[in-house]
Amino acid sequence: MATISDVAARAGVSTATVSRALNGKSTVDPMLAARVQEAAAELGYHPNGLARNLRRQETAVLALIISDVENPFFTAIARGVEDLAQRSGYSVVLCNSDENEDKERRYIEVALQERVAGVVLSPTGRSTNVEGLRRQGTPLVAVDRPLPADTGDQVLVDTRHAAAEATRHLLAGGYRRVGCLTGPAGVRTADDRLAGYADVVGEANVVSRRAEYRAEGARLAALELLDEPSPPDALLVANSTMAIGVLEALSSRGLRSGRDVGIVSFDDAPWTTLIDPPLTVVAQPAYEVGRVAAQLLLARITDSSRDATTTTLEARLIERKSSRR
Repeated sequence: MATISDVAARAGVSTATVSRALNGKSTVDPMLAARVQEAAAELGYHPNGLARNLRRQETAVLALIISDVENPFFTAIARGVEDLAQRSGYSVVLCNSDENEDKERRYIEVALQERVAGVVLSPTGRSTNVEGLRRQGTPLVAVDRPLPADTGDQVLVDTRHAAAEATRHLLAGGYRRVGCLTGPAGVRTADDRLAGYADVVGEANVVSRRAEYRAEGARLAALELLDEPSPPDALLVANSTMAIGVLEALSSRGLRSGRDVGIVSFDDAPWTTLIDPPLTVVAQPAYEVGRVAAQLLLARITDSSRDATTTTLEARLIERKSSRR
């Protein structure tokens, strides 16, 4: 097996120059760098990545801590992170916090112990603690849900505006009493979607329930709304997993989406076009969230002095028959 010394001898340079050239350092003359690359290719030399990472006191691994691996929104984020990371020579370890603060804390501790190169995190809520990552200098990017502005980079989606647009769409379709099913209090995305809905209907007309971002909780919450003396004739639903519970609730009462109760749900899950009627959705750019997060994380790994940034992406309404009379 060829060594770095063999490459240096073949290229007629020092081992230090070989190291700098193969690591892409700009201090190496381009002609010398090309000679080194050619020599390495001829000898079949590959740098010892493990040894290099041990010298750097880190591994070429990124930790991705997401809130719910069963939610297609988060799996799409994971794909965006992984695709870009792999092309850049990094592996990604997926951690599912399951909307559980204790699990999230343990995964952050594992990331610290394993000295990962960086972390992409979807925070579970207000109590998410990343102080250990800050103390150790581990680069961090928050996705979907924000952390304090001085914590690191963030990639978010403007879901308040999107919720307002979806609510206006239901009202324009002839529905008169629009309700909202959203996630737990204190989770920024849940609060924003409720706020966007309230911006349109007005605080005095808010008809809402909160539940965990799960199908069963949404089913029970939807049944509560349907049992009200003046039940809503349309619902804005905070994510596609909750939408499953809402559709189950409607079915149990012999109600049909669109005709009896208009439905708009966040997230364009693969199944939303397979049901009858197809589901109107607020499509979030989940893959792009992950890709941009990985891009920002790798940039911060390279240059930790960069100012923290917040990237806000837009969602778009896709109209289908579940929001038509």
